[in-house]
Amino acid sequence: MLYPQTFGNNPLFPQACDFAVVPKDNNSGFGVITHRHFKAGDLLAVVSGEIVPDIRQHTLQVSSNEHMYDPYFTGYLLHSCEPNVSLDMKKKTLRALTDIPAGTYLYMDYAETEDTLFKQFGCCCGSASCRGWITGRKETSPHVVMEQHDVARTH
Repeated sequence: MLYPQTFGNNPLFPQACDFAVVPKDNNSGFGVITHRHFKAGDLLAVVSGEIVPDIRQHTLQVSSNEHMYDPYFTGYLLHSCEPNVSLDMKKKTLRALTDIPAGTYLYMDYAETEDTLFKQFGCCCGSASCRGWITGRKETSPHVVMEQHDVARTH
């Protein structure tokens, strides 16, 4: 199991035989890879973590004032604008959005769970629908702010 024993022994928690947290590259840092194939719609894992009141690196938003700190598994899911997994923070479940072959990194869309990110960043996912700058659901990209400022100055 990837979680410490203090989290309990739920057999649906992420297992070391199914997943690993490994280095990806200098831009992304670490990510989660699968050791086995998952089909679209499959439940990959039930997730857990310490509930904290603040946004931190490796937290995921549970509600407007609660975040789940998980430095063992979900905190290492990588971002993509075309994700292969979806994280339901109410049910605390991770599901496959697409077929995921063994050896594949798991990618979620950070805006799916976060109103505000710990740190916004330039996206390098390379997908056709890449947003370029990744923010939480309620944040505005600095590029949009600059464009709005430029439009206001020209009128």
